[in-house]
Amino acid sequence: MPDRTLELLRRNLYEVFGERNAVLRRQRIAELWTKNCAFIDNHGGHRGQDALDVAIATIQKHTPGFVFHEIGTSQSHHGIGRLAWGYGPQGEPPIVRGLDVVVVRDNKIDKLYAFLDEPI
Repeated sequence: MPDRTLELLRRNLYEVFGERNAVLRRQRIAELWTKNCAFIDNHGGHRGQDALDVAIATIQKHTPGFVFHEIGTSQSHHGIGRLAWGYGPQGEPPIVRGLDVVVVRDNKIDKLYAFLDEPI
């Protein structure tokens, strides 16, 4: 049986945070995140799908041409999962590395805590 938490982690990395088309990103947010979701990173907390979308658009605005990729092995159990990632220009070593920890509720991401090795 596929692990829904790992699926959500991976899809979120590429189809939400990595999606630069705002319309497609909003569709994926609605599909993968709860309505009253929370995204917490070094810069603060963002509650709800609209705030999440604004936070992602802001990150992308400051990092043109950057892409995400997974690092190492992701893990999950009991609706909680973690995924390490790198973020940087396509084809180059990552400039930023981080770790996402998600809490899943009703088969969607309810909370995501992003830990950055070196905040940008």
